[in-house]
Amino acid sequence: MSGTNSVQALVLHGPKDLKTEERSLPAPAAGEVQIAIKATGLCGSDLHYYNHGRNGNFVLQSPLVLGHEASGVVTALPPAQDGQTASSVLKVGDRVALEVGFPCHTCGLCAAGRYNLCPKLSFRSSAKTFPHLDGTLQTTISQPENMCHKLPENVTFEQGALVEPLAVSLHALNRSQTAGSGAGVPLVGSSALVLGAGAVGMLTAAALSVAGVSEIVIADIDAPRLKIAEALAGGRHKLKTYLLPRKPPAPTIEETLSGAQELAAELAKAAGLDAGFDRVFECTGVPSCVQIGIFAATAGGKLVLVGMGTPTQTLPLGAAALREVDIIGVFRYANCYPAAIALFASGKLDGVAEDLVTHRVPLSEGEKAFRLAANQAKEGEDEGRVPVKVVITS
Repeated sequence: MSGTNSVQALVLHGPKDLKTEERSLPAPAAGEVQIAIKATGLCGSDLHYYNHGRNGNFVLQSPLVLGHEASGVVTALPPAQDGQTASSVLKVGDRVALEVGFPCHTCGLCAAGRYNLCPKLSFRSSAKTFPHLDGTLQTTISQPENMCHKLPENVTFEQGALVEPLAVSLHALNRSQTAGSGAGVPLVGSSALVLGAGAVGMLTAAALSVAGVSEIVIADIDAPRLKIAEALAGGRHKLKTYLLPRKPPAPTIEETLSGAQELAAELAKAAGLDAGFDRVFECTGVPSCVQIGIFAATAGGKLVLVGMGTPTQTLPLGAAALREVDIIGVFRYANCYPAAIALFASGKLDGVAEDLVTHRVPLSEGEKAFRLAANQAKEGEDEGRVPVKVVITS
């Protein structure tokens, strides 16, 4: 097979077993459009599948194309049926960001607009459902048209690939305002702590800045990433950084929680907030950071769990309950793509994508991209830069 009737795909067969394969290219079905993928960002779930053949409880059962943070160009519409050309909002040549979670659209959660929680949802590059739904690390893909979001001309393909993680951040901000008890604290003029200086953490911090949050601290154990955060978009977002210490595990739970409480107090004091932060966005999933987050939130504040981490954790729930700290879960996003695209188009995040996308790798060198993202690069491959977001281009 070759030419326009085939597609090149990067396929995972098992832990660290990636193969480039040539597959047939079917025409888009009714309700779909065909898209030439231009950029796909790698995320933590991709790396879990690559390294371990699983992501938490979701185990690879058959070969799977990874990737779900993607943008591309519409190359074909559905073929005519019964002599009638299928109607389409999109046209060939349109640039789009792909939303790759497909809900049933009929259940109660979908009707309520919370389609990210649909029990029948299938998601590209996830082994949660079987047969698995292939992801976007391929040259061309067919995608439901209603899950394609048109990109304005001033939004780049790399920004388009960051729409997905930015949607996660915006969903977290929305949840921090609508979930939990009481009227809550407005974003404008409030304070926030972001734990984790990965791509989602930095996008969350930048989005908080745009939303008018006046005091934003981003904390991590990685000094080079904090340097990127401090200088993000030329320092326009005025993010303060805090280097968390690397410590061996404490011998007892009591000492672990005591240490988390002390560190939370240090974080708040460094920001001039003795009472703590109005909102804490935990973007790592690491138990010690979740513990810190509970203690770092002010009385009546909110801890938003953005990172997908250890399924079972030991947490100081009494410290949350007695101070009415709301613990809010976040699972992907719902109805956030238009707002994420508009935010990139507005220019308010100019420079952010350029800082976050630290490495660009062609699809033909896909395994190198996974090594970079997993901090397993061979000598010289990282070009002396700490990886934040690795984007595969095609």
